[in-house]
Amino acid sequence: MKQRSLFEYFYYEAIRLFDFFLFSLYNKSSKKQKIRGVAQSGLAHYLGVVGAASSNLATPNFLFLGGTMDSDQMSLERMLKHQIIARGIDNPRVLEAMRAVPRHLFVPESLRDQAYEDYPLPIGYGQTISQPYIVALMTDILKLEKHHKVLEIGTGSGYQSAILSLLASRVITIEHKETLWKKAKDRLNSYPNILCIYGNGYEGYPLEAPYDRILLTAAPPNIPQALLDQLTPKGILVAPVGEFHQKLVRITKEQNNQLHEEYICDVIFVPMIPEKE
Repeated sequence: MKQRSLFEYFYYEAIRLFDFFLFSLYNKSSKKQKIRGVAQSGLAHYLGVVGAASSNLATPNFLFLGGTMDSDQMSLERMLKHQIIARGIDNPRVLEAMRAVPRHLFVPESLRDQAYEDYPLPIGYGQTISQPYIVALMTDILKLEKHHKVLEIGTGSGYQSAILSLLASRVITIEHKETLWKKAKDRLNSYPNILCIYGNGYEGYPLEAPYDRILLTAAPPNIPQALLDQLTPKGILVAPVGEFHQKLVRITKEQNNQLHEEYICDVIFVPMIPEKE
C-alpha cells in the first residue's frame, strides 16, 4: 500500500471531523437536519471533486476510529440509518433500492472500505461517485414511478443508474468518458432495463425520447434546451446547475409546456462537458 500525502491525510480527516461537528450541532430537529445535509453535501462534494484526480488513493488504517468496518451489509444499513433516514428521506421505495444496490461494487478496489461513508469518492478520469445522501436526495425528488422512462446524463460508475433501474421501467444513461462508459456497461450487465450510451449528454438521446424523468449527475452552466425538449409534459428534470456557485434544482414541465423550477439546495458537482471525448 502506498504512503499517503499530507494533502490526502487532511482530505479525509476534514470530511470525518466536519461530519462529527454537524451531527453534534444539528441532530435534534428535522429542520436543522436539512441544514446539516445541505451544508455537508456542499463540503463533501467539494472535497470529492478536489480529490477526483487521485483515483488510486490508498486507505489509511487511522481513517475509521473504530478500526476496520464490519460487513458491507452492516455498513450499508448504517449508511441508510445515519446518512439518509436521519436527514429526512423516508420514501420506502428509495430506501429499498439503495439497500438492494451494493455500493462497494461501484467504487475503485482501493476505496471499497470507504464505499458507505458520507462523502463522494473519486472513480478516475476526473469524475466522482456522489455522496450517498445526494444520490438518495436526487432519486427521491425525481418522484419516480414504476412505468417511467428515465434519461440519466453522466453514468459515471453506474451506481445511480442501478438505483434508478429498480424504480423505473427503463433507464437510458449517457457517459462521455469512453473508459468509464465501457466499465459501467460491463458492471450494469445484470440490470436488463438499462441502456448505456457513449455520447454527448448535452444532446440527450432523441432516439428514445420523450422521457418521464431526466437526471443530470454533472453540472452544466444552464440546462441544455435539448434536454428540456425531450422531457414529457408533466415530466421532471433534476440537475445541479451553475459553474462556481451551483444549485440543485427540480424542473417540472407543465401540461402546457411551461417550466416550473424549484431550488433544492446548494451543491458542488463536477462540470458537465459539452463535447464527447
